[in-house]
Amino acid sequence: MGKVVGFELNSQEPDKAAKFYSEVFGWGISDPQWDYRTVFPNQDTTTSLNGGISKGPADYPHGTRIQLEVVSLDDAMLKAEDNGAVVVRDKMEFDEFFLAYLVDPTGIGFGLIQKR
Repeated sequence: MGKVVGFELNSQEPDKAAKFYSEVFGWGISDPQWDYRTVFPNQDTTTSLNGGISKGPADYPHGTRIQLEVVSLDDAMLKAEDNGAVVVRDKMEFDEFFLAYLVDPTGIGFGLIQKR
C-alpha cells in the first residue's frame, strides 16, 4: 500500500504546459479528456512513471502531485484525515479506478488511487 504509481502536473494553462514538456523533454502527450492529458515521459515504462497534465477548477490544487495506490480508498482517506490531512476532492469514479485528492498537514498535495 502507498506505492507511487504516477504523477500529475497541474496548471491553469495545460496546453502551454503540454507544449513545454513535449518540446523540451520529448514527452508524448495525449489529447485532453476531462481536462486531463496523459503523459508518456519515456517509451520504456519500466524506467519511468507515466502521469498527466490537468487543469481542474480554479480552487484545484496546483503544482506537482504524486499519486499513491491504496487497497481501500475509503480506509486510506480516513487514516489520512485522522493524521491531519484534508480532503480537497472526495472520491471520484473512473472506468478503471477511484481517485481522491488530499493535502497533508504540511500543505503537500497528493492523490490516492484504488484500482477497480
